[in-house]
Amino acid sequence: MVRDLGRSLLAEGRVMIRTLLLRASVAVLILGAWEIAPRAGLADPTFLPPFSSVVDALWNWIASGEIVRHVSISLQRTALGLGLSILIGVPLGILIGTSHLFAGAFDGPLQASRQVSAIALFPVFILFFGIGELSKVMIIFWASVWPILLNATAGVTDVDPVLIRSARSMGARGLVLFRKVTLPAATPAIFTGIRTGAAYAFMVLVAAEMIGANAGLGFLVLHSQEVFRIPQMYAAIVALAIFGLVLNKLLLVLEHNLTSWRAAATGH
Repeated sequence: MVRDLGRSLLAEGRVMIRTLLLRASVAVLILGAWEIAPRAGLADPTFLPPFSSVVDALWNWIASGEIVRHVSISLQRTALGLGLSILIGVPLGILIGTSHLFAGAFDGPLQASRQVSAIALFPVFILFFGIGELSKVMIIFWASVWPILLNATAGVTDVDPVLIRSARSMGARGLVLFRKVTLPAATPAIFTGIRTGAAYAFMVLVAAEMIGANAGLGFLVLHSQEVFRIPQMYAAIVALAIFGLVLNKLLLVLEHNLTSWRAAATGH
């Protein structure tokens, strides 16, 4: 048994190493092509500078500490907008998924509202909330709340009926049934919605920070383009991508910790 476990761990380790090597190879090829194309005349270096120039610009921002201020402001806006969407989207999605009466009453308005993109609502948000921080937070909220709400609803409604019947046969009812069975079973879908909502939040972050902002990664992208500092523009885009990847990784780790019981139950 110990020998079988060792073989299984060794096989998993080999798969992980191969996956990491494949990902690293793809990244090296993409970045290498980025570096070579402008130097070889395949792309205009005025509009696509070599990747090393972008790294230099990003490093200068890091060394001066300027990037820290912009990242912290973007993080604050994202955290407020995404946090608000979680606070509203998760409970509302659970309520829709568990209450047929509530779902029937609000399904129409919610379906209609989610068809309106956050970008289309920019003038409305500015009209009601001005060009300050609140309008930026609300734009991020609107973009990120819908995948969270829909996944929370789907997570609750897709809970295995066998689990529900088994819990009821053992006397679980009401809040106990919800807390012990429904919510844990729906948690993976809820976290999928949160990660998708975070991705949507980053999609509109740049646009939100183009509205009367003087700081933030989105502002850096726009300002660098306006003053034609192209390496700095790409550096801001790279920083934005890294920022999003780190947040997604943190959400994955949190999801793994909160749903570790699934791995134990399935033996993976």
